[in-house]
Formats: sequence, structure tokens, C-alpha cells
Amino acid sequence: MEYLPAAAAPAQGHILCCQCGVPIPPNPANMCVGCLRAQVDITEGIPKQGTVHFCKQCERYLQPPGTWIQCALESRELLALCLKKIKASLSKVRLIDAGFIWTEPHSKRIKLKLTVQKEVINGAVLQQVFVVEYVVQSQMCEDCHRIEAKDFWKAVVQVRQKTVHKKTFYYLEQLILKHRLHQNTLRIKEIHDGLDFYYSSKQHAQKMVDFLQSTVPSRSKSSQRLISHDIHSNVYNYKSTFSVEIVPICKDNVVCLSPKLAQSLGNMSQICVCIRVTSTIRLIDPRTLQIADIDGNTYWRHPFNSLFHPKQLEEFIIMDINRVHEKKKGAGAGARSVKHTLAEAWVRKTSELDTDHQYFCCTHLGHILNPGDLVLGFDLANCNLNDEFANKMNPQHIPDVVLIKKSYDRCKRQRRRNWKLKELERDREATDTDDERQYQDFLEDLEEDEAIRKNVNIYRNADIPVESDTDDDGAPRISLAEMLEDLHISQDATGGEGAEMLTENIHGKIRMCLC
Repeated sequence: MEYLPAAAAPAQGHILCCQCGVPIPPNPANMCVGCLRAQVDITEGIPKQGTVHFCKQCERYLQPPGTWIQCALESRELLALCLKKIKASLSKVRLIDAGFIWTEPHSKRIKLKLTVQKEVINGAVLQQVFVVEYVVQSQMCEDCHRIEAKDFWKAVVQVRQKTVHKKTFYYLEQLILKHRLHQNTLRIKEIHDGLDFYYSSKQHAQKMVDFLQSTVPSRSKSSQRLISHDIHSNVYNYKSTFSVEIVPICKDNVVCLSPKLAQSLGNMSQICVCIRVTSTIRLIDPRTLQIADIDGNTYWRHPFNSLFHPKQLEEFIIMDINRVHEKKKGAGAGARSVKHTLAEAWVRKTSELDTDHQYFCCTHLGHILNPGDLVLGFDLANCNLNDEFANKMNPQHIPDVVLIKKSYDRCKRQRRRNWKLKELERDREATDTDDERQYQDFLEDLEEDEAIRKNVNIYRNADIPVESDTDDDGAPRISLAEMLEDLHISQDATGGEGAEMLTENIHGKIRMCLC
């Protein structure tokens, strides 16, 4: 008879697996890990493959049932999106860890490595690691469908300004670019007296209207038209129209206030010069340097118009100028400008140099004018003012000449301008030479007014070298510290929003370092 050797006795504190007899530490199932996994699969019922939908145009993923969200590859947002697709199956197990397994970006595959735990036989807890693979399928979202259709829109914002000059629109364009409010537009159309912004939702249009009312003096009204109606679900489909009217006043306009408004502003003169249009209209009295800010509500209660067309500017030469250091304030007078200097000047038109006729005027440009300088202004002595308030004024209170700004060599300023601005992509009408002249006027306003420059992103033009100041004729210039580098960051590496955020952060750091 042949005897088989007895099984080796288990080590102290160990037991034998009831299936294979391997010594193991005691556990409620009395099985080793291998036998327990062979008996029980805790990942049963959890799908190992899935599908996610991706829009190539806007680079967003579909979060069922109908929400599209922006997610970068291997981001926390994308991980949450994938886990939500198997959330119901994971309810029977405990999720311990989840992470991405690297795949080629062009492979259209997303792999997740999941670690789960579950209580099995007799209270034993089993932990298992498995991989879930998602196939990325292309699907165009509804917003991109509307963009591709081009004529499909649900809301339009019509911005209008009843004036011949476009300075306010050029300034508004830069504000829109800086705050990136043009991203949700389906189309931007330029017409003769304004811009039309088309949107796929009423909420985006309302956001643009709120932005316009907070940045420029304006008023708005809205209307809607019924397109279709589902009687079964009681769903109405409307097209909304928002009309925004900007005040018809631009920088460098000469205006005539009503007597009531002039008195409420601190008894300032009715003839004033507009020196800035931002969220308010800033006026200055060239006789006293008194300034006043008029918001949109005040303007629409007491409207006034510009007395002259920009093309009516005439060139004068300073024959003599005397700065007035102190002038007594009138009763109830308001604040005075500290950036300007009051002066009394004798001027002559450059077109009348062969005559001895001179004009006397008070000006707020005493800090930059000297005898022999050229200056642009309006001739009130030899014109017919077609304004209800100006016609009722005492002729002795109407100045002969109102000086607006110092004149520099425009060609020279353009040649040495080493900066540039970005523009909105829009459907343009045929541009003419007058539009180019108005745009050059706006660029010169940026060089002359630091307060407006702070609201605009100015980019350095690397194609034009920086010139020395030895041949400087005194024309205002923008320093390098106020310029940004024109960066172009690929969206393939960071995603749409990531590229914009990175660009904005770098621009901020460059501005801080230069300052």
C-alpha cells in the first residue's frame, strides 16, 4: 500500500482555502483572492464600452440630454462626463479611484481606469481594477447648426447712432473685443448708421444690450414676433429684436445746452465742447474749464445736438496766447478740469493769411498751444447756427471761435505708429475714404486721451520699428508699456476657452512687467 504524504500544515494564524487549499489569512469567505475572483465578478453589469459625442466646430462634448459643455482632454470635467454615463451601473459598487489612460488625440478613443470595491460572500470586500473605453463620435451641436445656416437666428441687437461720425462705434468695437462679447454672435452686419448683432438665443442678446447700456449712453426698446406655435405642447417660437440708440454726440463735438440743463450743471456756459464719450458724456466749458458728466437718462430728458459737422473743422494759426492762471468762480459753479489750462488766444485762419483779420477766443488748450502752432476749430462768427437753443442765446455770449485740438502732421504720425488694433469680423458695406479718415481720427484720439486707452487692448506692431524721439514734433504717442504682444496660441493644444484664458493671463503679465 502506498501512502500519500500529508498536506503541509498551515502556518500559525493562517487557514487553508476551501477551494484550492492554499494557506491564506482568515477571511469571511475562507477563499483566496484568485478563487474569490473566479467565483465572483464585481464588475458584472458595468459596461466596458461607451460613446461620447463631440462637436468639432465649437469643441464641446454632449452631456445628455441636450447640454453641450467645454472640456479639455484628460480634464476633471471630461472625467465627470464619462462617469455620468455609467453612473447607474456604479450604484452597486463603491468607486475608489478613476483616471485616464493615455491615448493618441487623433485615435477618437478615451480610456478610463476604474478601481471599485464590493462586499461579496459572508461580508468579504473584494477590490477590482478594470478599463472602460469610450469612442468619440462627431456630432454638430444646435448652435453650430445655426451658425452654418447663417440666416437662422432668434434674436438681433440693432445698434444705431444718428450721427455722421463713427468714433463711438470704433470705441465700442474695441470694448466688445476686450470683453469677448462677440463670441456668441452668429453674424455681425455693418450698415450705414450702425451694427446688427445676430444671436441664437434671447439671453445672449439681452447680455449684449446690458453691456451696451453700461458702457455708452444709450436707450433701448425690444419687440418680438411669433414664428410658430405648437398647440400640443404649448410651445411658442419667437424672434426678438432689440433696438439700442446711442446718443448722437461724439468726441470733439461743439454742443449747445438748454438753459435749464446748463443751470443744473453748475451754471456753466451753454456752448461746450465734448472731450470724451464713455459711459457718460464729458463736457468742458472753454471759457471757465468747468466740466460736467451727463449720463444717458439726463441726455434723453434734456436732449441737445452737435452744432457742426466734423468736416466743418477749420485750421487756425495761433498769433498770440496768454494763459489765465486764476479765474474767479461764479455762483454755484461746478468742478473744473485740472488737466487743461485756460488761455486767451488771438488766432487767424490759415486760409486768410493774406488778410489782417484775427479772432479772439478763450480756449481750454492752453497747456499745449504756443504762438505759431496750428490748431483745428470751428468758426461760429461766420456761420448760421441752426439750433433752437443757440438761436435764443444772447449773441454776446456766443464765442467767435471754439478751438478743438492741436493739429499735427498726420502722415508723419501714421508712419511712426508702431501699434495696431484688432477688428471684429463682420459683413461690411463698401468702405470709402471718409471711413478711413474717421478711423485715423479715432487712432489719434487714443494717442491723445489716456483715459480712453485704458479700456482698449493695444497691440505692438512688430513690422514698424521703434523710432527715437530726436525728431519728435510734440505729437502724443503711446508708450511700449501700454502695448501688448500680439500672441497667436493654437487652440488644438489647449482648447478654445483654455487658449483665451492663457492669452489673457499672458497679456496681463506682460503689461505688469512693462509697467
